[in-house]
Amino acid sequence: MPSGRLPSKPDFDAIAAAAPASADRRTLILALIGNLVSSWSNNESLFIYVLMILLRTDQASAALTFATLNTTRARLDLIQRLAKITIKDKQLNVALTKVIERFNETTQIRNEFNHCMYIVDSTGQITSTQSMRISQSKNGLQFGERKPMDDARLKSMVNATKDMTRINREIWDLLPRLESHIRSTDAAR
Repeated sequence: MPSGRLPSKPDFDAIAAAAPASADRRTLILALIGNLVSSWSNNESLFIYVLMILLRTDQASAALTFATLNTTRARLDLIQRLAKITIKDKQLNVALTKVIERFNETTQIRNEFNHCMYIVDSTGQITSTQSMRISQSKNGLQFGERKPMDDARLKSMVNATKDMTRINREIWDLLPRLESHIRSTDAAR
């Protein structure tokens, strides 16, 4: 492979020497990424309880079922299919569907920061992200999109984390309603 196709190797010693000057902003960015990832992960994990209720099983069995499905999409598909055959209350089913849809929207931003390369400048400042996603355009294949880590993007990260917090509360509020519905449905049999 011709070396002209590779990016220039960073001057790691220069970056390490200059990095302390950009540490505050880098720490802020990394904290925002951490908040996004942990908030998303907590929300995804709450779906174990939804699965537990829909399967009428214990937490360990629900977690085992959850972990056996190796993608978030597969887990949520199972939950939605179980909901269709289990939940008789249309409003409750709509509420669950809406929270899953909102969760799926937050998955996009989580994936954006989990599956990218972080570009740093000569001072160690995180200047942009390079998506790991291959996209096809009329001009051919492209190696992902590069996005700046500017103030607007940082603000969008803060807003996404706030949305994830609201989703978390909505799931917690939905769980007892779901459990009560399943119990009353079972009792009516």
